[in-house]
Amino acid sequence: MIGLLTACRIELMRILSLRPAFSVLILAVCIYAALYPQPYRNEALRDVPIALVDLDGTDSSRQFARRIDASADVAIGAELPDEPSAEREVFARQLYGILVIPKYFERDLLHGRQSPVALYADASYFLIYSRIAGGVSAVAKTFGVEVETARLIAAHVDPAIAAAASDPMPLTTVPLFNPQGGYATYLLPAAFVLILQQTLLIGVGLLGTLRDEGPASSPAGALATVLGKLLAYLILQTAVLPFYLIVLPYLYDIPRLGNPLVIFVFSLPFVVSVSALGMVVAALFRSPLTVQLVFAAIGIPFLFLAGFSWPTEAMPKALHYLALLVPSSSAINGIVSVSQLGASLSDVRTPFLTLWALALFYGCLAVRLEARMRRSYEARSSLAS
Repeated sequence: MIGLLTACRIELMRILSLRPAFSVLILAVCIYAALYPQPYRNEALRDVPIALVDLDGTDSSRQFARRIDASADVAIGAELPDEPSAEREVFARQLYGILVIPKYFERDLLHGRQSPVALYADASYFLIYSRIAGGVSAVAKTFGVEVETARLIAAHVDPAIAAAASDPMPLTTVPLFNPQGGYATYLLPAAFVLILQQTLLIGVGLLGTLRDEGPASSPAGALATVLGKLLAYLILQTAVLPFYLIVLPYLYDIPRLGNPLVIFVFSLPFVVSVSALGMVVAALFRSPLTVQLVFAAIGIPFLFLAGFSWPTEAMPKALHYLALLVPSSSAINGIVSVSQLGASLSDVRTPFLTLWALALFYGCLAVRLEARMRRSYEARSSLAS
């Protein structure tokens, strides 16, 4: 126990005294917290500008265009006389779509015939494309229902029956756990977990490679040394985790239905598994520069394997199983569930046990590699003497 506490104390002092580790584990965490959420503060795209080409010029076409412009998603950025002019604006990235109202739009509506409108949206920006397509489709559906209802009422159909016939199955959508339907509410909780993992991995990796003394100089054994270091990282994260998982969601008005105690209990194996993985990587590569290059190279794969940029269920099975070896893959699902959705530990039993299994696996590897380094150092010391 004394050796464990000694190793913990030494590691905490090294975190504060070694400038590279301090920069990653403390300064970088603060910088990410301040800067990363800023681009997403508006939650959702609003008033995406598109071009309007009104070839009809009637009251109905102008009313339809006003409905589009009044919607929260789309704004009429320019009204142009023809499609080539609108295309030039889209190619110049001044506008992101073209809405074409055809000639005889009003005449066809009055005669009870279909009068399709054409929408060209820039799909190279997928979020913008989805917003434009969804906004115009919603307005077109509502406008069509009103036109059909008015036509039936003019034919002496009861207004209630006319409304039901025009829209027999109205749909009401309720965005659970994300009432604003915002991108920040979806993205930030998962991104915070990934930031915690990457900063901890790099910081632990640097601490494992920046050795001022031989590994055998510590009075503690390999097991006590590894456990002492893990305890030091846990102590550090007791200040970082509440800030990222509770304070930041509060500041950015992200839904918080979870119990803080449940969040901390679930985060325990996450911190241990990530710290142990960092120690394993440090023992394998033994160079600060190599550790930084390795984690920089695998940062983007970790992002895709995490399952919030693309669902893991839609990945090939091999990648799905590979993702289980990365702590963030299980931690994101679990932490988001317990913090945002209000899940209990029994509801997230599978990712919770997976993280404990990873903590045990990487912890045993770290102990074995620490013991091997000690034997190698002792052998070199005996040869030198």
